[in-house]
Amino acid sequence: MAELRSSNPSGWNRRLLLIVAITAAITLGVAALLVNIFERKQEARNPFFRVVELSDEIDDPAVWGKNFPLQYDSYQRTVDQERTRYGGSEALRHLPTNVDPRSVVAQNNLQDDPRLKTMWAGYAFAVDFREERGHAYMLIDQKYTRRVLEFKQPGTCLNCHASTYITMRKLGNGDIFVGFDRMNRMTYAEAAKMVTHPVSCIDCHDPQTMQLRITRPAFIEGIRAYKASQGIKDFDVNRQATAQEMRSYVCGQCHVEYYFKGDEKRLTFPWEGGLKVDDALAYYDRVGFRDWVHAETGAPMLKAQHPEFETFNQGVHARSGVACADCHMPYMREGGLKISDHHVRSPLLNINRACQGCHHFSEQELKDRAETIQARFAHARNVAMDAIVELIGDIKQAKASGKSDAELAAARDFHRKSQFFVDYVEAENSMGFHASGETLRVLTDAVDMARKGQLVLRGVDPSRWPARKKAEEIASNR
Repeated sequence: MAELRSSNPSGWNRRLLLIVAITAAITLGVAALLVNIFERKQEARNPFFRVVELSDEIDDPAVWGKNFPLQYDSYQRTVDQERTRYGGSEALRHLPTNVDPRSVVAQNNLQDDPRLKTMWAGYAFAVDFREERGHAYMLIDQKYTRRVLEFKQPGTCLNCHASTYITMRKLGNGDIFVGFDRMNRMTYAEAAKMVTHPVSCIDCHDPQTMQLRITRPAFIEGIRAYKASQGIKDFDVNRQATAQEMRSYVCGQCHVEYYFKGDEKRLTFPWEGGLKVDDALAYYDRVGFRDWVHAETGAPMLKAQHPEFETFNQGVHARSGVACADCHMPYMREGGLKISDHHVRSPLLNINRACQGCHHFSEQELKDRAETIQARFAHARNVAMDAIVELIGDIKQAKASGKSDAELAAARDFHRKSQFFVDYVEAENSMGFHASGETLRVLTDAVDMARKGQLVLRGVDPSRWPARKKAEEIASNR
């Protein structure tokens, strides 16, 4: 061996250097891996660096963003305007004026579907109704809609279109319920001067612990009333709700059906009897509420708002324990951090993270399934809207022919109820996806009520159909 080494010393030295180099490379690689693992563990252990001290006096999301730059970066992306097949907003150029300084707006739904003007005749929505845009636009789009510029609106409107937590605290000297009451009673113009930002970090998070919290008194009162209907008395949402429930409840502070109660215009959710459209209608009938009187039929009408929370609760995802944020703000990895994506948007624009964590199918397959549900909904909605427009025409004609209010009362009641059902699922922004079976049921009932309204105008009493009544009794007993 000694002779072999001495006979080729340069070759042996090269092999030795190669072995040393490989060993060093492996050592460095292992060391780098260990350092990376350590850094990621430290990131996970220390999820943010406290650059600024946050408190209940700071509503500027940019300040919060100094401590949470990743969340703030995605929050800023809600300025994006991107359509799905059945939803989302187009970015349309708009010539700024002294009245409306916006340079970009969403499409005008009244132009796209003139039936809406007929359905909302005599109400502010018949003047201006554009497609909803992302959270970044929720305040500016409300300030400059013609529904606000041309109609007197209360400060109540700002509850769902601005960061109002600090405003309510100031108005109530620290008591948000007192401030809530005072803001509701103000005019929109007065209250709008007191807010600066659209929905902000402070509206959903405790500034010290970052835990989710409910800051809207209307939801605190509404969920308490709903829980009471289930036999749970004095429910305190911020103390008793689970962490997973809060991932839907914070969204339910705004994405709900509501009305302005009494002269004080108190924002109220009609949840005393439950979360279905039937429950809301029964509530409004019981308290004798109406939003306006229809200009063509004379019916006392209801305008549904955006009941995503209620509708979602009728669907399979809610029954499976899924929360709103699981799909609209799915978790994402940034280094060793696991954070919620604050770019709130349609899951169809983010299928990989929003859907495929649970559904192990291709993105195209999941998109096709969702769009099939939405296409069926769109068809059923169009049938129902046609039925209501025809009922409106029939009532209008009956009025012109001299029929009395007493003779029109039953048809007007069917108009009120059928249109509220259609408006409820039309205003709900998932195009039927949140609860596909329930929304189709609602539209079927709406068509039924509209056609009954046409029948009573012709002297037919739909309640005296024994065969149908018997069939419904059998179905309800199954």
